[in-house]
Amino acid sequence: MTSVAVIAAHPDDEILGCGGTIVRHRQAEDDVHVLILAEGVTSRDDKRDRYVRSKELSALGDAAHKANEIVGSTSLTIFGFPDNRMDSVDLLEIVKTVESFLVEKNPSIVYTHHTGDLNIDHRCVHNAVVTACRPIPGNVVDQLLFFEVPSSTEWQVCSSETPFVPSWFVDIGGTLHTKREALKAYASEMREWPHPRSLDAVTQLARWRGATVGVEAAEAFILGRMIRRKLEL
Repeated sequence: MTSVAVIAAHPDDEILGCGGTIVRHRQAEDDVHVLILAEGVTSRDDKRDRYVRSKELSALGDAAHKANEIVGSTSLTIFGFPDNRMDSVDLLEIVKTVESFLVEKNPSIVYTHHTGDLNIDHRCVHNAVVTACRPIPGNVVDQLLFFEVPSSTEWQVCSSETPFVPSWFVDIGGTLHTKREALKAYASEMREWPHPRSLDAVTQLARWRGATVGVEAAEAFILGRMIRRKLEL
């Protein structure tokens, strides 16, 4: 059994980025621990208070728990960093939050955001996770992977940031349906076609990522680091 961590900025990012892969891990009897760092609501408000608690935030939290129950996540932790303003928080504060989570869950595989996403919170989380997973002696993280999030990754222009060029693919032909069901739990966050964060667009992206590697559907990642502790001959 492997311990896996999925570290995302907002509720729904974890399913958009690697929902089908979470199901695959659970089918393999791996533990999957999800950490969501930002509350995901207050950027829509005229007045934005840090660590706000509201009915809308509570509803989004309920949706996150339902979605992660559908994909079978072992645990879900939702923190309270300010939505779309994580750059207003000291990076060290975010790093320490991630480090505490990693110490508690002890994962050997970590999934998180791509560095070049348009969304500022995604970039802050990426930087914090890479820092927390630095390969110092005793670090147990062997595999670090970066996922794409529709309506953020592809909205960035390639002249501004590093483009998303995947080097790692997970076959989700048998788990795409479950990913779609989990996204339905996030109905308030989903949009209508042709928005990239629609069920149709997510499905077509998975089909295209699959077609590029010869399977029915896939989720794509960039491999950040892979440490082979034991070489099997």
